[in-house]
Amino acid sequence: MSSISRRNFIVSTAAALAFSLSAPAWGQEKPQIEFLYSPFADYAPFFVAKELGYFDEFGLDVTLSPKSGTAETIQMLASGNVVSGAATWGAGLFNSINSGATVTIVATLAKMPDTVPSPSPLMVSEQAWQDGIRDVKDLKGKRVGIPGPGGFGLYSVAKALEKGGLTVDDVEAIYLPPPATAAAFANGGLEAGWSIEPFALQLEKEGLGRRLVEDHTFGTELGFIAFNNEFAVENEDAVVNFLAAFLKAARQLDNGGWQDEKILDIVSEYTGTEKETLKGIAYTIRSEDGSIDLTSVREQEEFFRERGALEYEGPIDIESVYRTDLLEKANALLAQQ
Repeated sequence: MSSISRRNFIVSTAAALAFSLSAPAWGQEKPQIEFLYSPFADYAPFFVAKELGYFDEFGLDVTLSPKSGTAETIQMLASGNVVSGAATWGAGLFNSINSGATVTIVATLAKMPDTVPSPSPLMVSEQAWQDGIRDVKDLKGKRVGIPGPGGFGLYSVAKALEKGGLTVDDVEAIYLPPPATAAAFANGGLEAGWSIEPFALQLEKEGLGRRLVEDHTFGTELGFIAFNNEFAVENEDAVVNFLAAFLKAARQLDNGGWQDEKILDIVSEYTGTEKETLKGIAYTIRSEDGSIDLTSVREQEEFFRERGALEYEGPIDIESVYRTDLLEKANALLAQQ
């Protein structure tokens, strides 16, 4: 077990014990923030903020805990089992807002760049390529790997399939996470699959897959940062400070930080990806102020409505759960440095 993984395990275990024996973390003088993350490069600002001391600088005690999926994040935040995390936009989140059992959204996690290579391409297996699948239209009736039935991965695959005049219903959807795509490509279990960095580059380096579509989600919002509602209301200063630390790290990364060996060491440790691989991947980006492009979010909402995945009619009131005031305060706080 790596030093960071060991430390996270110890801290997480201690935090869980404390939570079960005492009042919630937000009842303490110095709030302890447990943040759920995935081992992807999109989450790099949080790794950097933790290891370079930015959370400490803003007076926060932050624990980074790995998660298994978007649905887990929304459920755990809504229930108060943890206070913060990030997730992709999807049907589950939209339905959650409609039902009232939701979370407080505070900033963007990341979005797709307007250039290629894409951090989130649709890949085709090398075997399928050799068998003649060279165009999106060739995927009709083929097996395509998708992370899940209601999230950004499905939306991204659908946008890629449109390039060949296909829909998700024209392929055989196989639900599995991006890390599992390599084995599925190797054993012939998939002809194509959605991927995200660093897994996309690894598929290429290992000769298992090729990029088939990369220009399908330019500028699309990938995900958001959220807090438990009660925590956000009772600890606005802590949320503002958390966002300030995140923005500081994000700006550092977006302005040449990916060339810093120390930063690459940090991201490598959290993602389990070799530094040399990190140097070659395509990266997601963020707005400098952390704001969310709601037009992009609305396009994703409409997609899931057309799929019959939403439990309501008309546009959801995202503004009711999106606390732009906290983000504005975080930007102001950071400007004072």
